[in-house]
Amino acid sequence: MAEKTLNTLFHDTLRDIYYAERKILKSLPKMKRAAQSEELKAAFEKHETQTEGQIERLERVFEIIDKTPRGKTCDAINGILAEGDEIAEEYKDNPALDAGLLAAAQAVEHYEITRYGTLKRWAQVLGLDEAVKLLDETLQEESQTDEDLTTIADASINDAALKDAA
Repeated sequence: MAEKTLNTLFHDTLRDIYYAERKILKSLPKMKRAAQSEELKAAFEKHETQTEGQIERLERVFEIIDKTPRGKTCDAINGILAEGDEIAEEYKDNPALDAGLLAAAQAVEHYEITRYGTLKRWAQVLGLDEAVKLLDETLQEESQTDEDLTTIADASINDAALKDAA
């Protein structure tokens, strides 16, 4: 049995987030179609473009550690995305749909933030300076996306769901 080291854990977690990003990329167009707010649709579209770049960065990190880019099933992201699909179905054509979709998107962002934060720290410990830069760039994007979603929620989405429900 192979020894499990921080290098092994880094690679396994990299495979996990690679799988997650590819699944997210497939789900974003669906979320965009389900959204009612043009602002939320635009946010999903922007994140789709960012996700493509994030996948490319992950592939560069795989190259840095001399591994083939390959995902590993991530039950966590599968569950989070399934919840988003459930919200889209259960709240379709209802005032709270966008609030639910936005919350599901933030759950995705929070998962990504934890993964990228961890990977960045491990890359620092492992002396993978170029990987640190790539992972940090994505971490900053994910954090900004989370903040942008909060701004959209506070500016319009949550109030619209509340007013329409009254």
